[in-house]
This record gives sequence, structure tokens and C-alpha cells, in this order.
Amino acid sequence: MNLLEPVGIPDTEAVMGWRSDFPILRESVHGKPLVYLDNAATTQKPASVIAAEQAYYEHDNANVHRGVHLLSQRATDAYEGARARIARFIGAAHEKEIVYTRGTTEAINLVAQSYARPRLQPGDEVLITAMEHHSNIVPWQLVCAQTGALLKVTPIDDDGTLDLDVYERLLGPRTRMAAVSHASNALGTVNPLAQMIELAHARGVPVLVDGAQAIAHLPVDVAALDCDFYAFSGHKIYGPTGIGALYAKAALLDAMPPWQGGGDMIRSVTFEKTEYNVIPWRFEAGTPNIAGAIGLGAALDYVSVIGLEVAQRHEADLLAYANAALRAMPNVRIIGMAKQKLGIVSFVMENAHAHDIGTILDQCGVAVRTGHHCAMPVMERYGVPATVRASFALYNTRAEVDALLDGLARVEEVFPL
Repeated sequence: MNLLEPVGIPDTEAVMGWRSDFPILRESVHGKPLVYLDNAATTQKPASVIAAEQAYYEHDNANVHRGVHLLSQRATDAYEGARARIARFIGAAHEKEIVYTRGTTEAINLVAQSYARPRLQPGDEVLITAMEHHSNIVPWQLVCAQTGALLKVTPIDDDGTLDLDVYERLLGPRTRMAAVSHASNALGTVNPLAQMIELAHARGVPVLVDGAQAIAHLPVDVAALDCDFYAFSGHKIYGPTGIGALYAKAALLDAMPPWQGGGDMIRSVTFEKTEYNVIPWRFEAGTPNIAGAIGLGAALDYVSVIGLEVAQRHEADLLAYANAALRAMPNVRIIGMAKQKLGIVSFVMENAHAHDIGTILDQCGVAVRTGHHCAMPVMERYGVPATVRASFALYNTRAEVDALLDGLARVEEVFPL
């Protein structure tokens, strides 16, 4: 389906019902109602997620695993129950394929250091794309520097679409890993992931997917995709910060050494030898973010009740509405117009720097993101120092897009052509 098609859009009553679930949307900013359009950076949290964390701290707070007292047992059940919830949400075969992390960044670093580093030799290659977030660039640069491997980059065209032909050509005999974003945080582009994975696997190349931007907007089925690794962050899908997950095929996890050492990732320890725990706990050293995991489980429950497909149609309508209005503004240039996009619109204005635009919009109560969005190579590709990025979630409305446009009109008043 073309993600821009506003087919079967949820009605206003449904959207307003969703909005009522998010306490922060009742806030005011500079005396104006908050218009929150910075969802690609982090989403707001529904009351059910806030309540889940609060309930843990008020009633079940204890460390997980091995505790024989009741609070520890309850905390462990909730913590491991959330792991099973994550596995179901993304279609994993078993909860042991889910490793808790602090987020996408830590998950990618874990794979780079524990899976890729022991397997890379000088002259081997790691393939990424030109639209990657820094979190899916820097870990691979580090591991390439450590091993003598080479980083290869698939280019993107002017509208922000990946050059699939070049991607296929770059999958060479020395390619040992492909690490690709499901969707670009700076452009909104949704990549043809299933085809990219199939092309890589045909050459025996494992694939890691950075799912940070896609997880709240697109249904994810890791079994159907057949990806080897899939990483995402809880705060991108209405959950807490500081919690995320790495999906990995069980056979791959079994063959990977621990990345960090400490408590809970061991089976037995002597000064002579340590035996490591089974997966996934082998990769979860130390006291985990228990409340965050429980909150993430609650967030996935919340999204599942609404349905990602329903939210996706609403966000596609907002994107089409915003795109049409911005294209009508002669001094606005939209960066990234791929046919397959999430609800992200990045743009620049001829008469004002992105940071000045963001400051004026903030005074109007409109929160957007300005800067390079941890995607400096994307900015270089389009010859701009920064963009303004408005990104939509299920609780946003056309009226909020209008507030953005009114704010841009104010920018034009302050910085006339």
C-alpha cells in the first residue's frame, strides 16, 4: 500500500479519544496549547504506561530473578511477561529471542561487538545505507577500525529512495554484514526491507534492521521478514525511555559471546572460570530497567488495542495534508519525497535557518525538531546544514498541522524574503 493513501481514515471522535489518553497533551507552552510534532525523537506516553510503571514501584518493587520472596517473584513475572509480550508483538518464535537493551543504540552496538567483531577480518565488508542514523553508522565504524574491515554505503536518490540496484551490487563476496534502517528518521523513507533481506541472504549475508522509526508505525513480523536481528526503542512507541529490545534468531544468539559481564548473565563464577547463562539472559548483565520493561509491555498493549494499521492510515492522512500545504509555499523545500514514507516531513525555508524556525514555532506552542537529526550524512547529501522536521503520531490532528502552518506564516513575517 502507498503509505500516502488516506484510505479508511479514523474519524475525529476516535482520534480525540486517543488524545485523551495522553496527559501531557493537556499542557500549555508559552501560553499556547501544546502542539507536539516531535514524535520521531520520542513519543508521548499514555496514562496506562505511566500507571504500569507507578504500580510496579508502589506494589512490586524488587529485583528480578532468583529472589524467593513474593515481591521478587511478582517483579520477575511482570518483567518476563513483558518480554513475552514483545516477542508476540514482533512475531518472534520465542521470548528467548528477545534481549532487553537500553534502546536501539545499545542493541546495534551489542550486535556489532558480539556478533560481527569476532567474525570480521581485514578486507571484509559491512554494508549500510546513506540514510542511516548515527546509531547505525558509528558502531560499524568502530568495529571496522577494530578489525580492518571496510564500511560500504548504499546511496540514495534525490527523493530519498534507496538505490536498490547499487545495494545489490555492493553485496559482494567479502560482505559479512548488512545493517539497514527499516525507515529513515530524517526523511521518513520506508525501505523495501523484505527484498533487501532476500538479496542479502541469497549471498549468505546476515541482516540487522534498525527498527527505531518503524516500530510505532508499521506492523513488524520478524519471522516473515526473516531478518537476523531487529532493534527498537521503547520510547519511540509510546513507552518509557531507557528501555528497548534486540530480536535475534536463537541460533545466532547461542553462538554469540557475552558483550558485558556482571551479575545475572552468569551460571557459575570462580576465580578460574565463569560459565555464562543461557540466552537471552547471557546478554543482560546487572540489574535491568524493570519498570521500563513493564512500561514497554503496557505500551505495546495500548498500541495493539488501537491497531498499527489504523494509526498508520491516520498518520498517512496527516502527512498528505502537510505535504500539500508545504508544497504550496514557494519558499519551502521538502527534503525527501519517497513514495513510501512514514509520517515525517523534513523541510528548509529559503529565508530562515532551521533553528530560527524552530524557536519561532516553539513560541507558537508547536514542538518540532531542528538540526541534523543524528543523520549528518543525509544533510550533506542534500546540501543543507539542518532541516525542520515535523513528525506525526496517532494523537496528532489536522488542526495541529494548521498550527504548524500558522507558525510558518509567522516565520515569514519575521524573516521576509
